[in-house]
Amino acid sequence: MPDVIAQSRMDGTLTAEQMRQVVAAAAQRIAPAGKRLLVIVPDRTRTCPLGQIARELHAALRPQAAALDWLVALGTHPPLDEAGLDALFACRPGERAAALPGCRFFNHNWKDPSALATIGRFSRDEIAAVMAPEHRLFARDIDVTVNRLVLDYDLVLVCGPVFPHEVVGFSGGAKYFFPGVCGEDLLNFFHWLGALITCPRIIGTKHTPVREVLHRAAGMIPTPTAALCMVVAAHDLAGLFFGDVKAAWSAAADLSDKLHITYVDRPFQSVLSRAPEMYDELWVAAKCMYKLEPVVADGGELIIFAPHVRGIAVAHGAVIEAIGYHCLPYFVSRWERFRHHPWGVLAHSTHVRGIGTYDGGVERPRIRVTLATGIPESLCRRVNLGYRDPASIDPADWQGRTDRLYVPRAGEMLYRLKDPPPWQRAG
Repeated sequence: MPDVIAQSRMDGTLTAEQMRQVVAAAAQRIAPAGKRLLVIVPDRTRTCPLGQIARELHAALRPQAAALDWLVALGTHPPLDEAGLDALFACRPGERAAALPGCRFFNHNWKDPSALATIGRFSRDEIAAVMAPEHRLFARDIDVTVNRLVLDYDLVLVCGPVFPHEVVGFSGGAKYFFPGVCGEDLLNFFHWLGALITCPRIIGTKHTPVREVLHRAAGMIPTPTAALCMVVAAHDLAGLFFGDVKAAWSAAADLSDKLHITYVDRPFQSVLSRAPEMYDELWVAAKCMYKLEPVVADGGELIIFAPHVRGIAVAHGAVIEAIGYHCLPYFVSRWERFRHHPWGVLAHSTHVRGIGTYDGGVERPRIRVTLATGIPESLCRRVNLGYRDPASIDPADWQGRTDRLYVPRAGEMLYRLKDPPPWQRAG
């Protein structure tokens, strides 16, 4: 795309000089002299060289800018303390001010109405137009809210990685506004819209109804916006794209599609999906299910292996314990009972439990989902998930076999069948 400044490599990683070239060209286009700049960044549940990119942006922008501040797009994730912010920006404790002088750092607070501004509204008819006919009963009028800081600057720069994503298809871009720094009501609705399509059909699909709504919402932001989108291979930067939010994201998503999806010939009876340390609760470690459900055979088992995870969710644990984990038809068939719970939590529940049916009062999930974590067995059973003692797991038992798969760092790479069944096909 001619309006996107980019460097990318399919066969390796970008050099520091290539990264610097993109940042320098981006700075020239931004023209920072006298401007107040806000950079929206991910928290530590996304792999990217944020510290390195932040230092390059600081060197290129801060000397001329009137302000250069940073807002963490937490969605509903817990806020970061000072030590957490230091780690996010790859700083030793207490050294962030010296590494990025003259900057302020903010956590998004999705639960604080005073931190939000309403910038527009979707009508029920607008929402219904992007939904399948059978789902239009869920359409509703909804305010478009965003963190008030977005309105206080001359330019807002989204800076984060792009991966296959269970709610929007591919993460990044406008997703850093919605749900990254928006209010609870809008956040919940976006997630439920994705859940209605189902995770296997939406994840790794570029053009989705949820993404369409995100882009429309982003168009309501009165402040000029831009994006610096990263594509990461393992821990290395494989692509960097700057430009209009939609265009930069689109170019990055095309590269992510090539680098982050692994295709296999046949499904596996058992998949051991190991969560990295950056997923510190089941709310985010559940990505180990989302990215691997498509390659688990009917009746098979997906094991989330995360001995370090000891809780379900700081923000949502009580609701999840009340409703449990269930497939989508379970909630849809009993909507009057569940409609008053946060729709985003219902969506999470369906993604974790996976594809299934609910008929005659009987729920039949397609696969078994088992936790091998620090979450007690009694709680696993209570929320409708299986349990294994993590000490009993030996990853070697899942290696060298055609019917088993071990993924040592799950959650970002999507696995798909080369010839997927209908329930995995988009559209």
